Amino acid sequence: MDKDKKIAVLIDADNVSDKYIKYIIDEISNHGVPTYKRIYGDWTKPQLTPWKSVLLNYSITPIQQYSYTTGKNSSDAALIIDAMDILYSNNVDGFCIVSSDSDFTRLAARLREAGMSVIGMGEKKTPTPFISACEKFKYLEVLASMASTPTEAASVKEAQRQEESKATMTSVDKLIEVIRTIITEVSDEDGWAFLGDLGNILNKRYPDFDTRNYGYTKLTPFVASLKRFEIRSTRTSNPSISLKHIRNKE
Repeated sequence: MDKDKKIAVLIDADNVSDKYIKYIIDEISNHGVPTYKRIYGDWTKPQLTPWKSVLLNYSITPIQQYSYTTGKNSSDAALIIDAMDILYSNNVDGFCIVSSDSDFTRLAARLREAGMSVIGMGEKKTPTPFISACEKFKYLEVLASMASTPTEAASVKEAQRQEESKATMTSVDKLIEVIRTIITEVSDEDGWAFLGDLGNILNKRYPDFDTRNYGYTKLTPFVASLKRFEIRSTRTSNPSISLKHIRNKE
């Protein structure tokens, strides 16, 4: 089961704020068990001081990496080396790389070549190449907004709307077009496709696809909100489980 996956969580402290740590750990628990929790940075720098107060609470091991040359981020190299050491130890099933830096694009691609599941987490400023290299990518602002109080969530969503033109995530109009195409490709003779298959294909084509990016916690209400598709629910022998299918509206 996915929840039993052992995941190495590697955090780039120079490119992630400490305010996201709770949401990072909570999200990882939805995908597996974090067996390694390491964070990389030059801890002599004053800008990393806020991180120090949360590391003990979440049992995260800080890795000290001095900046040998001005303008060069040596902690990136330390994270990459550790990731490869962990890969060859055969102790994990996947990795979570937390950074908004494109320097980890090749690392994510290499880990996936080795058969590892790779989850990326970063802010919306994260370059597209790193997002595409991950199997799944989660926006930290979205994770934080979904866990906020209603008032906080409303203010965050408003800010997200204002920044939508700058965000790298796929637009709703583009998703509608893609969903229509997927349904056509995988539907039966009557045009119905299994909603679960749609979700899996969307995640494979767009690693950053997450219904929470658009204000919904589940796929069904998100697709229903688009007003372009029919959704059918079929009961199973288990009264608590129903199968959902979708097709394009005429």
